[in-house]
Amino acid sequence: MATPRSPGTDNSVARVTVVGAGLAGSEAALVLSASGTPVDLFEMRPGVSSPAHQTGLFAELVCSNSLGADRADSGKGLLKAELRTLGSNLLRVADRVRVPAGKALAVDREAFGKSVTETVRARRNIRVVEAEARTIPDDPVVIIACGPIPSEKISGSISGLLGGMGLYFYDAISPIVDASSLDMHRGFFADRYGSGSGDYLNFPMTRPEWEAFFAALVSARVVPAREFEEERYFESCMPVEVLARRGQETLLFGPMRPVGLRDPRTGRIPHAVVQLRRENEAGTMFNLVGFQTKLTYPEQERVFSLIPGLDRAKFLRYGSVHRNSFLDAPRHLHPGMEYRNRQGLFFAGQITGVEGYVESIASGFVAAISAAARIAGKEPPEFPEESMIGALMRHITTLPRGTFQPMNANFGLLPLPPEGRKRERKEWQAKRALSSIEDFRRRIFNFNPLCVK
Repeated sequence: MATPRSPGTDNSVARVTVVGAGLAGSEAALVLSASGTPVDLFEMRPGVSSPAHQTGLFAELVCSNSLGADRADSGKGLLKAELRTLGSNLLRVADRVRVPAGKALAVDREAFGKSVTETVRARRNIRVVEAEARTIPDDPVVIIACGPIPSEKISGSISGLLGGMGLYFYDAISPIVDASSLDMHRGFFADRYGSGSGDYLNFPMTRPEWEAFFAALVSARVVPAREFEEERYFESCMPVEVLARRGQETLLFGPMRPVGLRDPRTGRIPHAVVQLRRENEAGTMFNLVGFQTKLTYPEQERVFSLIPGLDRAKFLRYGSVHRNSFLDAPRHLHPGMEYRNRQGLFFAGQITGVEGYVESIASGFVAAISAAARIAGKEPPEFPEESMIGALMRHITTLPRGTFQPMNANFGLLPLPPEGRKRERKEWQAKRALSSIEDFRRRIFNFNPLCVK
């Protein structure tokens, strides 16, 4: 339970303290390590856990095992392409342990965490400190990447620094089931519109089956909010029962939409479909896509067993909801993730207001580049506004106060392209973004060679 050291030697500035070994912290530590910068990486798990984590692995994926779309014509796909151009360590790991998921990049969750952990621990200039950082370190260069569910002590320290964080939302986790407990004869493998290689397991529902499921879902018991909690969900992680209460059509046009999924046994498109995605390479576990939930555990078993093929499903992990905290980034952060009122203090990950796995990795990369610049006596470089990385970081740090909400990568963040059809505009934006990132890589890595590996 140590507290990070204070600078006491002449070369103390040559080290960077990173708090948190999640996606952002692990990426930041590896980027700094590759640049030759020694790192003290503090990680409280497994000694002290959080409501969402289950292991002590670095970069543990606590929600879905999907890192989102992997084509450059989508926001998340373009962000991945930029990170690969820059040499992202965690994207390299993700590509090694990916599992079939159509156009998306999904990974074997356990293999991903183990590989990131081993990669970090193998770096000789990264010193892993298995202890809780209870306060913000007063070291010269610090990256706070404690995640969206910081421990009570570090959360209090951050809140004190900022004068009260005050903003939060809820993140929801989908259940995982044992593949051997599923009735595979009731389902079929296919991607919507046949656009992939049949990576999703689909369980079709007739109208009567759907109506029985819907009635059970909207009347099921949920875990009650605590007194100090206000239900304020981020749209992309909306619990399935909350979506259902908006009306039947919400689910039928959302996670249960059957469009483009023709049942090969009947030749017809079913009334509704529940999609499952592999959780690991062996295909022994499946995630219920879009079924993040706040239902009580017994209710999850009761309600989800009404889905054809899941009547005897064994739950390996139940769905849950937890509160995620994030800063008022426009007030507190520069686009380089540096705290406006303390030079050398950076934040990274979902606590900054980026929403999503790859977005967290990107913020860790940006924070590491900025920290490396500070150590070199330089100002943190600005990522090009034409790039998805640069546009995202500018967005979360420049919005008017009072309206800030977490944001994920999307083409709406990029500068407007010339007139043309939607597909042509996206192609132009993606090409310009990747070109700007390549120019940035050459210019910045020459000024401060990272030799990312």
